[in-house]
Amino acid sequence: MREHALPRQRTTTDISGYYRMGDTPARQITDYRLDSWKEIAAFFGRDERTVRRWEKERGLPAHRVPGGERGGVFAYTAELRQWLKGRANELEAAESETIRAVAESAVAESEQIEGVPASEPSKSAAVLAQVLDLRPAPAPPKTSFARIVVWLAPLVVVAGLIAVLSFSHRETRYKNALAAPHSPNAEAQELYLKGEYHWTKRTPEDLNKAVDYFTQSIVKDPRYAQAYVGLANCYNLLREFSVMPADEAYPRALAAAQKAVELDDTSAGAHNSLAFATFYWNWDPVTAEREHKRALELDRNFVQGHHWYATFLLTSGRFPEALDQIEQARKLDPSSTTIQADKGWILFNAGRKSEAFALLKQLESTDPALATTHGYLAAIYLDRKDYENFLAESKQSAQLRHDEAALAVANAAERGFAAGGLDGMRENMLPVQKESFDRSLGSAYDVAATCASLGKKEEALRYLQAAYEKRETGLLYLSRDPAFNILHDDLVYKEITERVGEKLGRTIESLNSMI
Repeated sequence: MREHALPRQRTTTDISGYYRMGDTPARQITDYRLDSWKEIAAFFGRDERTVRRWEKERGLPAHRVPGGERGGVFAYTAELRQWLKGRANELEAAESETIRAVAESAVAESEQIEGVPASEPSKSAAVLAQVLDLRPAPAPPKTSFARIVVWLAPLVVVAGLIAVLSFSHRETRYKNALAAPHSPNAEAQELYLKGEYHWTKRTPEDLNKAVDYFTQSIVKDPRYAQAYVGLANCYNLLREFSVMPADEAYPRALAAAQKAVELDDTSAGAHNSLAFATFYWNWDPVTAEREHKRALELDRNFVQGHHWYATFLLTSGRFPEALDQIEQARKLDPSSTTIQADKGWILFNAGRKSEAFALLKQLESTDPALATTHGYLAAIYLDRKDYENFLAESKQSAQLRHDEAALAVANAAERGFAAGGLDGMRENMLPVQKESFDRSLGSAYDVAATCASLGKKEEALRYLQAAYEKRETGLLYLSRDPAFNILHDDLVYKEITERVGEKLGRTIESLNSMI
């Protein structure tokens, strides 16, 4: 459910982040590799046509991999900043005031300590709450450093639903960000672009930074719709790439997406973000699909639109359509490892397991920092009954997500497997899973799956009911999960499955046909 490839780090400069607990916000600028015209364009805040023209007419330092014009292109951010230093005056004469502002900011980035003042996030939170008419989120329980990092950014929860307005016109994502009906001020726009850069990297720290930047962009310009889109996208992904619970992430995503649509109903990104949260939190596939299709009507070449629509179709069990949409996304952005990872998962669910495994193993070697690849491989190894690799991939996924609770479960499972095989693994991990759930750090659905695998039917049903009450995403896959095969004839299980089906507009028969 991700769009861009992770930028490749080129230097050994500290990249631990803008914030460290107890430290002054400061770091040197790291040189990154941008792996497509799209990423290069996003770096400057311009469209791809402009940066391609700069390469031909103004000597923009872009490099090509073998394959001529049809081959890939990449650039290093340090070289781009250096180029900007020598071209600032020339660009002033040839380009708009917006470009000059972006150029000056990008050059300054390489010469100054970058970071957000410690006092700014709290101000951002207060102003954003007023703009969205939201209540502040409940304080999270005291827990690990990893969870503290995730909630450093301002958090807000929606107070009500905003009606979706009528739709018209077509804009691409980056064009819409810079040329929406409301023109943002330069400072808000620059903060947005910084947020977008960190959002594409998909690590807990970077998503947290992106929340900060998008929030400050909104503070600087409360009518900047694309900043709300960025905020919604962050919360949609924080649930997946960090330890933020769905019941805290999705309401925030929904609030920001609804505000974005209200401000600019021509924004493909706004409709796409709204579709995502509407489906996974409201369990409303009809509205979600309408929003997905509207996003693609506004922009047929919207990569993230095809990508997230593909994952919606996957969850709905419409595998051929999901494969078609993910392939369209891949063709539009062939350098994206996140798209490739989700393609692998769709292939696996569509029954093309060998293809899925080969693709994901390749991605694991080329982009080992992408947490979802390891999560998908863990599921595949479990399906193969390769428990040692299942445990290794589970630990790697937990470490990359900074999920200490999941790591504790994986470590307990590893010890149990060494001592008593498969049953020992399950028996050893179950109490750790229960403790994590009791501390609001774990999933009731996962506890239910382990209980069912151990033949503990009553406990499994009790935790499934808890998962339903918490609206956990795992329930969307309940009827296809072999862990619950032992419960298929149980009336309580059927009742829960039917309730999920009613929420999703499906019958129990259509759900069972997906197994």
